[in-house]
Amino acid sequence: MYTTYSYSTVPETSGAGVWGIIALVISIIGAVLVYFLFVNSKTDVKGKFVKWLKDFLSFKIMWIEPIMKMIYYFATIFLILSSFTFLQYGGSGVLYFFLTLIAGPIIVRVLYELMMMLIMIWRNTRDIAENTSNKKK
Repeated sequence: MYTTYSYSTVPETSGAGVWGIIALVISIIGAVLVYFLFVNSKTDVKGKFVKWLKDFLSFKIMWIEPIMKMIYYFATIFLILSSFTFLQYGGSGVLYFFLTLIAGPIIVRVLYELMMMLIMIWRNTRDIAENTSNKKK
């Protein structure tokens, strides 16, 4: 009549812990290999893809700029289109509509330009460093 339940003393998450340790070890080995084979390599690389991969892994190629541009376009278009929802409220909704329609894209543009200034500072600093190191040789 009575059913007895037995509970395992091994938690079901023990496999996740083992996989976590394996992933940690493989990640460390992979990071060391990538660093010494591509990033820290003093040898000239052959082939366009290998050169691109070395530049990408050395962070000479930055993806943040095109991503930020797309986010800027998205945010501006979204603010302009969503500002029309305030028109349904009448009265103060019209004020919110114009504020969102005009001030929204301006604020997004200023924030975008502030973030782009950081990228431009990085790029100019990199160019100065490259030109300075080339003159010393």
